[in-house]
Amino acid sequence: MSRFSRRDWLRLSTMGAFGASMSGWLENLAAAAHPERKRSCILLWMNGGPSQLDTFDLKPGQANGGPYKEIATSVPGIKISEHLPQLSRHMNDMVLIRSMRTKEADHGRATYYLRTGYVPGGPVHYPTLGSLFSKEMEQPNAELPSFVSVAPYRFFSPAAYDPGFLGPQYAPLVVGENQQSLIPIPGRENNYEEGLKVQDIARPEGVSAERETARLELLRDMQDDFLQKRSAIPSLSQRSAYERAVRLMHSSAVKAFDLDEEPKKLRDAYGRNLFGQGCLLARRLVERGVPFVEVTLGNLGNLSLGWDTHVENFDNVKKLSQVLDPAWATLMHDLKQRGMLETTTIVWMGEFGRTPKINDNRGRDHWANSWTTVLAGGGVKGGQVVGKTSSDGMEVIERPVGVQDFLATLAVALGIDIKNQNRSNVGRPIRIADPSAKPITEALA
Repeated sequence: MSRFSRRDWLRLSTMGAFGASMSGWLENLAAAAHPERKRSCILLWMNGGPSQLDTFDLKPGQANGGPYKEIATSVPGIKISEHLPQLSRHMNDMVLIRSMRTKEADHGRATYYLRTGYVPGGPVHYPTLGSLFSKEMEQPNAELPSFVSVAPYRFFSPAAYDPGFLGPQYAPLVVGENQQSLIPIPGRENNYEEGLKVQDIARPEGVSAERETARLELLRDMQDDFLQKRSAIPSLSQRSAYERAVRLMHSSAVKAFDLDEEPKKLRDAYGRNLFGQGCLLARRLVERGVPFVEVTLGNLGNLSLGWDTHVENFDNVKKLSQVLDPAWATLMHDLKQRGMLETTTIVWMGEFGRTPKINDNRGRDHWANSWTTVLAGGGVKGGQVVGKTSSDGMEVIERPVGVQDFLATLAVALGIDIKNQNRSNVGRPIRIADPSAKPITEALA
């Protein structure tokens, strides 16, 4: 981060920067003054499996291509969907990985695979990505949780969202989950303002501070007595979870969830919807030291399964893209203006892609043989495409990337040693990334 000289300040004065743009300059200066800022990750989870051919790997003029047009981006030669115009201006900070090949095309199995790095089955309870990485990046005695999940959709694979063998102390704080449902409930889509707040954070009405303190002391005494005879990890984890909850109840850091503190224009730019405001919340959380936040773009109006576009794929992907584009692009811009993009890695992915072949319902079905994920921001060498699919999109023809390769790449981008180990529930040490994993070195800064 560059330093501000006397000449910089004089130039700011003559340009009238001490006004609307003042905050951006000051925040950049603040970021420069704190080079020790920890790295963080924001996972944009596309529930249902987004179509790569209608977002980041179009095939115009091909039978499988569909009606969408390509548009140029800020990087010459890289083109993406016409329905992602704002994101196109941020391509210099993004890496498109167009050569994912993962084989699992069932929602439940693929969701678990992409979120843990392993196919389901067997005795080991693998942790979800947010739990695994936030454990490595957590800050001791932080007032906010290390992992926050915004509007998760756990129907396909509940185990894919669990902390697994790491224990409940690494489970996410979940907000907005009641906004995602298999069957849309009329009016619920308008309740995201309340859904994005931490529920039950205040003392019950009629319970004084003194009474609360007495109850907590009684709870601690009971826990201490219990742990004298049962000091297993689950018992210790439960106490840790309670302690974190109490710390959050008494902390001013909970104001991070108050989006009304943000300027109206900024909130509008993100999009006045669950995903857009969830992305704004993610920025507020990483700004306050939360190392891992995930935001799900799932149901949207009558699209209860999000990107699972078996029917009318093109109309529905357009609607989803019109929510995704402003939210993600504003998140990138907002982070950059605050000097945070260099230390925040953004991941865009779902559980798989969609079939190149268009079905009889103008839809695309499940496809895991050749699809796309995206990395952006910190630790990433932006402005490039990794891998290539055939002209019809049916196969990877350059640089195939597997799940473990992709997750290892993300870990390295976040500064995590992929050789670090955790002891599993069966007593076996498990590395952050499988020994077979090969990080995508050309995607790393």
